[in-house]
Amino acid sequence: MWSWLRQVKDSVSQKSIGLMRMQFWKTAIEEIYRDDPPNQPISTELCRAVRTHSLTKRWLLRIVTEREKDLNDRAYRNIQELETYSENTQSSLLYLLLECLGVKNVHADHAASHIGKAQGIVTCLRAIPYHSSRRKVYLPMDICMLHSASQEDFIRGSREQNVRDVVYNIASQTHVHLQHARSFNHNVPAAATPAFLQTVVLEDYLQRIRKADFDVFHKSMQNRNPLLPFQLYLRSWKKTY
Repeated sequence: MWSWLRQVKDSVSQKSIGLMRMQFWKTAIEEIYRDDPPNQPISTELCRAVRTHSLTKRWLLRIVTEREKDLNDRAYRNIQELETYSENTQSSLLYLLLECLGVKNVHADHAASHIGKAQGIVTCLRAIPYHSSRRKVYLPMDICMLHSASQEDFIRGSREQNVRDVVYNIASQTHVHLQHARSFNHNVPAAATPAFLQTVVLEDYLQRIRKADFDVFHKSMQNRNPLLPFQLYLRSWKKTY
């Protein structure tokens, strides 16, 4: 369901069609919790997960509702708006993963909140070249205005200092969230580690963007880190994020 919801915005030509698809999932979730899921493969598997792990309906509905708002296809007004979107989507998914892992811990929830926000911000940064190629920019407008960077600068693939300053400012916020999440490390049960391993990928992106001097259009940003699987395994083995 998560993967499908992410693709709705880019796969529909009219907002009304996207809204219809989102309404389908809202209705499907309600029916799942009435133990009467739609006769559809994803709904069937989701219903099984809900029964097995007693998943909280609020997190599922929050993901769909926030994705529905995102169909408005506009830039975030400020970094707080981007963080709210990330909390309601990425963090909600992490809360569900924690429930699947049987983890009920307030420190794990706090960590999940910050990791979800970091994930959402990095996703926004990584998508800049793709969105720019489609003449779309979703970066927080307040930060763009602060550095006098226009949407046209990103659409043209500008590598000027003001564009890099925007990326640096946003990336710094990701680093802050990762630091906050890791401040709970000693109080988070080891069982929660599988849900938080994406911090390895986030950290890798921050390191690469730093080496590229915060130029999101640098060719090195298209390369994959061949050591990433090993780093994920190592972090998993150490049961830390």
